[in-house]
Amino acid sequence: MEYFRITLDLGVGLLGLLVLTKILGKTQITQITAFDFISALVLGELVGNAVFDQKIGISHILFAIVIWGGLIYVIEVITQKIRRTRPFLEGKPTIIIHKGKIIKEHLKKNKLDINQLQHLLRSKGVFSIREAEYAILETDGSISVLKKSPYDPPTRSDYKMAEQKVRLPITLVSDGVLIEENLRESGFSEAWLQSELKNQGVTTYKDLLFAEWLEEEGLYIQEY
Repeated sequence: MEYFRITLDLGVGLLGLLVLTKILGKTQITQITAFDFISALVLGELVGNAVFDQKIGISHILFAIVIWGGLIYVIEVITQKIRRTRPFLEGKPTIIIHKGKIIKEHLKKNKLDINQLQHLLRSKGVFSIREAEYAILETDGSISVLKKSPYDPPTRSDYKMAEQKVRLPITLVSDGVLIEENLRESGFSEAWLQSELKNQGVTTYKDLLFAEWLEEEGLYIQEY
């Protein structure tokens, strides 16, 4: 009976947190500010403690999730409506390299050392500090880098090359499963896909690890 209660509490807690995340939006996942980090910790603790406390029932779990979710939602509305609150609640980006020079005061203020800065730069493909003209530490702890001109890759406009249309690749098969909505949006049918696969020596899409369609380049497949 105890295992059943724990399973039920975990299921309800997971469902509640999932619904809450959907309501609050994707930024709760992709842009983890200091406030979002605290929110995630508190929500995890609320559900985790409730699971192993027999005195706390499902209604308590849902109540805690709703109240905490409401508080987070109110804070999000405040930051959207009142710009002055954003630096305090969300933080603000900080320039840590300006015109090729490291701003030591900003590093110190954000508790960063040179090794950590180098690590962040390497994550953006910058392996030498001399390559960076500007670097901005974002509110979620990531870094945005603007390279110096000699280290910046040339573009088509630099070579005066004609523009090309940008095409979005469409995944048709993933792990042997046909993604029917993508197939329909591409204007194709399952019969067309089977014909294309047959031309490439594949019997069925179930034998594919991955299949992708890109206009002007055709169908790309990879078998298991």
